[in-house]
Amino acid sequence: MPGGRHVAAVTDADFDLAPGECLALVGESGCGKSVLASALLGLLPGNAEASGSALLDGVDLLAADERTLARTVRGRRVGLVPQSPAAHLTPVRTVRAQLEEIVRALTTVRRGGRRAAAEAAVRRWGPRRRDGRVAAEAAVREPNFVPRPDRPAAAEAAAGRAAFPLDHLDRYPHELSGGLAQRAALALALVGGAPLLLADEPTTGLDRDLVDRTVDELRRHADDGRGLLLITHDLAAAERIADRVAVMYAGRIVETADARRFFGAPGPRHPYARGLLDALPDRAFTPVPGLPPELSALPDGCAFAPRCDRATDTCATRPALRAGVACHHAETTHA
Repeated sequence: MPGGRHVAAVTDADFDLAPGECLALVGESGCGKSVLASALLGLLPGNAEASGSALLDGVDLLAADERTLARTVRGRRVGLVPQSPAAHLTPVRTVRAQLEEIVRALTTVRRGGRRAAAEAAVRRWGPRRRDGRVAAEAAVREPNFVPRPDRPAAAEAAAGRAAFPLDHLDRYPHELSGGLAQRAALALALVGGAPLLLADEPTTGLDRDLVDRTVDELRRHADDGRGLLLITHDLAAAERIADRVAVMYAGRIVETADARRFFGAPGPRHPYARGLLDALPDRAFTPVPGLPPELSALPDGCAFAPRCDRATDTCATRPALRAGVACHHAETTHA
C-alpha cells in the first residue's frame, strides 16, 4: 500500500472442508471472502503476501509455485466460479470456443487407467486409422482426453448443467447479459470435475428461479463427492444448499456452525451473524447498525464492538475463536 502501509485483508482463517460437503462463507461485501479464494488459487496481486497453509490432497496451495498451480491445481483440483465473470471470459472468443478449449485441456474419459483410455479410443476409430492412432496416443498421455469429435457435445453438456442456453453458445462475452456471463463462467468451472469448487458469488445478476437452479447444480457437484466452498452474501442461497456456515467479519471468521442450527434453532451465536439473519425481509427486516471498519484501520479489540449493543470494556481485547464463535458475549446454546 502507499506509504508502506499494510492491510490485513484476511486473518486467522481456520476451517476444513470434506468431500461431499458445502461450506458457505458469508458476510458483507469487503470483508475478505473473495481475497481468501484468490489466495487459495495463487491469484493475489503481486504486492500481497499469504502465510499459513491450505492443504488439498497433500499439496499446500499457499506454498505451491506458479508452475504447480497452473499445471495441477487450477481447473484440475480446484475449479473457480469468479465474482466478475465478464472480466474472466476471453473477449475475442465465443463461449463455445472457450468451453471446448477447457474440455480439451481438462476432461473426460473418466478415470479407468491410461491403457483403458487408449483401448477405448482405438475401438472408436479403429487401430488402422491415423486419427485413431492419434486419439489413442493422446489418451495414453492424458487419461482425461476427450476426442475431437466429442468436444462439441461435451461443451454443450457443460452449458446445459449451468443452465446456459445452447443457442447463445456462439456469442461473444460482450453479447451476454450479466446473468448469462455468470452462467458461462459456471459452465467453465464445472467442465473439469475438480474435487474442490470455489464458487465466488455465483448467483450475481440472476433472478430467483435461476439462483435456485444454479445453487442446486452446485449442490449436485458436492453430492458427487466434491468439496464446495460457496462464497456469498445471499443467505437464502446458503440456507438452500449449505451443510455448514462460516461467517466472516472484517477479515476474520467470527462463527462457524451447522447450517440447520444456524438458520433454524437455536440460531447464530455471534451478534453480527444474528444481525445478518435479522436483516432479511422474511425475518425482522432490521439492518445491522453502522458500517464495517476499514481493513486498514481495524481496532485492537473486537472489530464489531462499535456496532454491537452488547459491547463492554472486555471487547477492547480481541476474542479468540472458541467452540465455533469469536465473541466475549456469545449467546449460549443448548443441545
